[in-house]
Amino acid sequence: MNKIFPLFALIILPFLLFAQELTGIDEIAPFSEGLAAIRKGNEWGFINKEGQLVIDFRDDFVWNNLPNTSVNDVNAIRFPQFKNGRCMIKKLMEEEEIMTYGFINKEGKVIIEPEYLNLTEFNEGYAVGILVTKDFRGKNNFQLNIYDYRFSEVLLDTAGDIMLLINKRDGISMSVRRYELPELRAKFLSVNTLAVKSPKNTWEIRKLNL
Repeated sequence: MNKIFPLFALIILPFLLFAQELTGIDEIAPFSEGLAAIRKGNEWGFINKEGQLVIDFRDDFVWNNLPNTSVNDVNAIRFPQFKNGRCMIKKLMEEEEIMTYGFINKEGKVIIEPEYLNLTEFNEGYAVGILVTKDFRGKNNFQLNIYDYRFSEVLLDTAGDIMLLINKRDGISMSVRRYELPELRAKFLSVNTLAVKSPKNTWEIRKLNL
């Protein structure tokens, strides 16, 4: 029996070493807050520094092959990553067929529901987003649901609590044919300052008391 065990160990050991091996990966993002995103096709998952898959592959992470780095919103995100313990996800509004955005935590649990038309990633515990809410009005002659929509640009914390109403927004069409991603008109600079764009496209600095 003693002579058999070393041979058995030689057979089983490679299996144990490579049991967690991940193959067929198309892209690997840099580590951020101890986790790195890995991509297979259009799905991303997250590994820890031991190479273990800790968040399974899913197709609702926000990423762009050609990010627009001149803006600070969903279009600027090259690959999923955690900032302040939150990673951005997306969800299609079923009736409107318009994308909304929210956040998960490092356990993959949705912490901030996808209720925002545009968002920044978190910085120093805060993010800027355009929240959409809707009230059912009834049905039209074609038996289609009709809603009243309200839009608010807000400052939110990592729990999803709205810390500041920055301004009300209008002029946003919720018809998929006419919809355009609304521009964020505020920039969170620090826990003490917020920059807000005026109707004349100039910026003003507002002091915060967070």
